[in-house]
Amino acid sequence: MENSKPYEISKQAVWIAYKKVKANKGSAGVDGIDFEKYEENLKDNLYKLWNRMSSGSYFPKAVKAVEIPKKNGGTRRLGIPTIDDRIAQMTAKQLVEPILEPLFHEDSYGYRPNKSAIDAVVTARKRCWKYDYVIDLDIKGMFDNIEHELLMKAVRKHVKEQWILLYIERWLKAPFQTETGEIVPRTAGTPQGGVISPILANLFMHYAFDLWMTRNRRSNPFERYADDTVVHCRTEQEAKQLLADIDARLKDCKLELHPTKTKIVYCQDKDRQKEYPNIEFDFLGYTFRKVWIKDRLGRLQMNFIASVSKKAEQTLKDKVKALEIHKRTGSKIDMIAEVLNPILRGWMNYFSKFNRSAMKRALDCVQRRLIKWAMCKYKNFRGHRRRAEEWLCQVRKREPNMFAHWAL
Repeated sequence: MENSKPYEISKQAVWIAYKKVKANKGSAGVDGIDFEKYEENLKDNLYKLWNRMSSGSYFPKAVKAVEIPKKNGGTRRLGIPTIDDRIAQMTAKQLVEPILEPLFHEDSYGYRPNKSAIDAVVTARKRCWKYDYVIDLDIKGMFDNIEHELLMKAVRKHVKEQWILLYIERWLKAPFQTETGEIVPRTAGTPQGGVISPILANLFMHYAFDLWMTRNRRSNPFERYADDTVVHCRTEQEAKQLLADIDARLKDCKLELHPTKTKIVYCQDKDRQKEYPNIEFDFLGYTFRKVWIKDRLGRLQMNFIASVSKKAEQTLKDKVKALEIHKRTGSKIDMIAEVLNPILRGWMNYFSKFNRSAMKRALDCVQRRLIKWAMCKYKNFRGHRRRAEEWLCQVRKREPNMFAHWAL
């Protein structure tokens, strides 16, 4: 019977957790077991996991460390737990989330149900029109540097289930295993890639930053998406003082602001024309800066708005370039569309919310790749770029929705 175990965990909860983890996909952890292999003996694997979790004998395996290149150089370490460990974390998360979610600040947007990055961008955009200055905060390696004891203090305050407390401690202490097989102990942080990591990071930042801001600087609104944060101020003096206070607060919580990436920005536009060293910032893939745009009467006005960032443009270009579609000369054009469209749709869906015309540069680059493909595929287009362009124009007239960017 289930209740003869030290910890009451329902088999149904483990089953639901497995289905959610499966839907998120993801690769194998250090044991090399992917979903295909795991499901060869699914019932037995889930029973064993439930049995170990219910009896207290569950210990997570090491977390597979994968170095992911950062857009601005360097790498960040992603941690991939095994499928067993992801299911165990999801089982706990299902119980923890309804307890913690109501606590969280309305302007904390990252990894939360019914909140998105676009919601954060919308709010930031509106507030940049009301407040002249922004503090663009960059926390150095937040996920890697969260202090375990401070985090567990916050977890114990709200979570009373003993098995969840026990396993969260074990997940936090589970070491990394590098690609060379080296075991790296962990004394701080909650690895990016773990199922329960985002909600633990949000809880930590709730006390380290969100609640502190609410208590001490209620007149300075902010938008936070995990470790990506902007704070709004009315004057430069206010911004400088608040930045110093935030720096001290985060140091108390054993976190550190990046000295060069953290900056104060002036929201320059037609009504705010003071000279200032920083007049733009990036937030969640968008660059906020002054842009000449037409108002409702067709007059050109300088406004402080959000547009797709150069980094986000480059990301799309790199993804499309990596597909090497010009080498797919055996494919018909509709097959090329099937390869490109999922990437284009996702990117356009996110970046078409504001200043759609700013997407043109990146999408023109995609079009040039298509022209190159046509020139490689058809002999009579080789060396005749104009012919390839004209042919694609004809295809576009016949099938305007064949490629996602053609619909624009």
